[in-house]
Formats: sequence, structure tokens, C-alpha cells
Amino acid sequence: MGMYKIFVIEDDTVIAGEIEKHLEKWGYKVETASDFGNIMPQFAAFEPHLVLMDIMLPFYNGHYWCSQIRQISQVPIIFVSSAGDNMNIVMAVNMGGDDFLTKPFDLEVLAAKVQAILRRTYTFRGQTTVMEYRGILLDVTEAALKIGEQKLELTKNEFKILQLLYENIGSPVSRERIMKRLWDNDCFVDDNTLTVNVARIRKKLEEAGITDMIQTRKGLGYMIGEGQ
Repeated sequence: MGMYKIFVIEDDTVIAGEIEKHLEKWGYKVETASDFGNIMPQFAAFEPHLVLMDIMLPFYNGHYWCSQIRQISQVPIIFVSSAGDNMNIVMAVNMGGDDFLTKPFDLEVLAAKVQAILRRTYTFRGQTTVMEYRGILLDVTEAALKIGEQKLELTKNEFKILQLLYENIGSPVSRERIMKRLWDNDCFVDDNTLTVNVARIRKKLEEAGITDMIQTRKGLGYMIGEGQ
């Protein structure tokens, strides 16, 4: 599996210690945040493959740090919080989080989620897979869209949506199928989250001068279509 590095942003030293001990048993290298007023230098120095983040933190909350990390990195982020209500979960996903675990949680469940996300995120590394539609390239290794000299960075969810649409060019892909690809389970899939993600992709494309690439097919879902 290689030595994956996991950065834990958790204020409760007991919980942080338990997470660290458990994940190290699985062969991960774990580092816990030490300066909650200034997370980014430690994040940048450690270069983790995955971040575990509580929402309630001193100084700034987890949503804030998630948005800071997202400005420089697409690293997967799992939110861990005792605030497991829908609003918090939807907000976490909209901020760029990849998964959500409600406290108290089982350490085995945490390890399984970590393993699944690392596998999904990094197994395609090393393959140079490029998908193409009308000169617009979806680079699988970089999780980016390339239009001429322009490169559009994508969040993990945006990339997964586009990858599925590229795999089905000319055919509509249902919202349910896209949501399944995004979360691999149906525990907190939210319709609005998908709408927000698709709107963000369209905005990035429009800013690059591409309109109408992603079409909405009423009752059928979304598609990248031939002969618009």
C-alpha cells in the first residue's frame, strides 16, 4: 500500500491520540495539528494524502480550514464531528469535503473509510488516461480539464461527475447514478449538493469560453452530447 500520510485536525487530544494509534496500526503515517491558529504551514510541510478534520475547533472551524486547504490542494478530506445534522453534512460536502463521520464513531469504521477513499483517490495515479470531447481533454491523472493552453483544476466531486459524463458521451446519466459514483453509498446523498457541483463545473467551463457542454435532459439527468 505504500506509506500514506494522514493529517489529523482534532482539538480533543484523547480522540486525536486514539485515531493516531489506530491508523498507525494500519501502516499509515499520522501527524496531528499542533497550532490551531495556523494550520496551513504544518499541512504544507507534511504533504498528507488525506485529512481528518473536526468541525468544532479553536480559532477557526473546520469549514474554514477546508476552504483554505482547497485553495492549494485537492487532497481528500473526511470531516469528523459530533454535529451530524444534515445542514452540517451538506455544508461540509459543499465546502469540498469528501466524507463525513459522526462522533462517537467506531475506529474500525474510520479505518475502512480512510482505506476506501485512499484507494479511490490514488489507484489511478501513474496511468496517463486522457478522455476527449471536442478538443476538451479530461486528464484523469491530474483530475483537471485541459482546453488548449488552459488547465481547469477540479475538486474531487467535480472530477468524478465529469469522468462519468465523459464515459457516457452522447447518453444521459441519471442523477442517481452520479450520486452513487460520488459517495459509493446512499447515507447522505443530497440532491442540492449535486446541483451545486454541476453549476460549479458549468461556471468554470463558461469562464473558459465553453457553453452548453453539459446539457440537462429533463427527467433523465445530465449528458455531454453530440450534435448540440
